[in-house]
Amino acid sequence: MNQLYVVGIGPGEYSNMTLEAEGILRQSEVIVGYTVYVDLIKKHFPDKEYIVTGMRQEEERCRTALEAACHGKKVSVVCSGDAGVYGMAGLLMELGADFPTVEVRVAAGITAALSGAAVLGAPLGHDFAVVSLSDLMTPWEAIEKRLAAAAGADFCICLYNPSSKKRMDYLKKACSILLQHQLPGTVCGIVQNIGREGQNCRILPLSELSKVQVDMFTTVFIGNSQTKVIRGQMVTPRGYSLQK
Repeated sequence: MNQLYVVGIGPGEYSNMTLEAEGILRQSEVIVGYTVYVDLIKKHFPDKEYIVTGMRQEEERCRTALEAACHGKKVSVVCSGDAGVYGMAGLLMELGADFPTVEVRVAAGITAALSGAAVLGAPLGHDFAVVSLSDLMTPWEAIEKRLAAAAGADFCICLYNPSSKKRMDYLKKACSILLQHQLPGTVCGIVQNIGREGQNCRILPLSELSKVQVDMFTTVFIGNSQTKVIRGQMVTPRGYSLQK
């Protein structure tokens, strides 16, 4: 059985890649991925054959990788963060049904919810939900329902893909929904370019979040009713009874 790996490379910095992911890429002959992600790792694996595709070419990318694996090559498809969280793992497994001689295996990576949370402090210390604001694959009506349900249940919420050139007002729309269930002073945080050059973060109240300029490389965190700021860090208590 030929094996194809789908590898989460983490937020971007080589030091944030798991040892498993690094080892698999070292052993690979062919590395397939989106242009931005390949550029992040190419200098560390210069002797590989690279197959690169642009945005919105995910199915083509996956089929190309599966075909290469069919010919006995050691192939890895790379994704930022974790390959199973808004990544290529699911699509590769769906398409892999047409390639019975190829087994798709997943190498976990550090997704933005976790790497971004570490930059801010500990915003996901209790139950949380992750929601993408991209409506390329999910109708906006469904996204609205999920946001309202998560906010109404007092989950901490992590937002992926909060804005793009075609969706400049989506974070503002999301904040309007959240404010129907949460207080304006709810602690929030944003992290841009996690683990890459230009990384920066900010903690602010929900009432100000909609005014912040964000992009596809920004991850947004909305706290729950117990989230607080402690010495400049965003912290959601788990509920320990602290002795003072």
